[in-house]
Amino acid sequence: MKLYYAPQACSLAPHIVLRELDLPFELVRVDNATKKTFDGDDFLVINPKGYVAALQLDNGEVLTEGPAILQYLADQRPEANLAAMPGTFERVRLQEWLNFVSTEIHGGLGWLFSSQFGQEVKALIKEKLFKRFVVLSQTLERQDYLMGDGFGIADAYLFTVLRWTPLFTIDLNQWPALVRFQARVDQRPAVRAALVAESV
Repeated sequence: MKLYYAPQACSLAPHIVLRELDLPFELVRVDNATKKTFDGDDFLVINPKGYVAALQLDNGEVLTEGPAILQYLADQRPEANLAAMPGTFERVRLQEWLNFVSTEIHGGLGWLFSSQFGQEVKALIKEKLFKRFVVLSQTLERQDYLMGDGFGIADAYLFTVLRWTPLFTIDLNQWPALVRFQARVDQRPAVRAALVAESV
């Protein structure tokens, strides 16, 4: 498999999961500005959507969209328990969290990257985001991870997007449970390895 990624992007989540599962893969760095890989290939040929992550399977198929990639990877090694089994109610709960992180947290933080919005608009976006942070905090005050006591793919995704908060002067100390969650996930060997690999 090939994971197309960019540093500081949401592609960190599947990168972490690949390492958690100890699956063989190749990292291919993408320049988000030029849409070229560092080998000089046109990334738009690989993923016409133009953004990472993209996962190219050994048969040539390409998967895009973080939540889909994360579930596909988890299902390759179900014994690792990074996702509930397909067809179970717990899997639906997992999809609920993946959608929440994708639309409410990733989506909200994503708008803050835009230079088209003034500070007033960004303040409104942050206000909405902070309400979502309260929901996350309430869950993570009761349990270590989104789905309970065990780390899973939704946690890799949440950890990845919450790492963007300092870029927008959002102080997570307002939500101590989120700070503890970030610290907890940050210490995982697979997370450390992924961050080191992407810093090269």
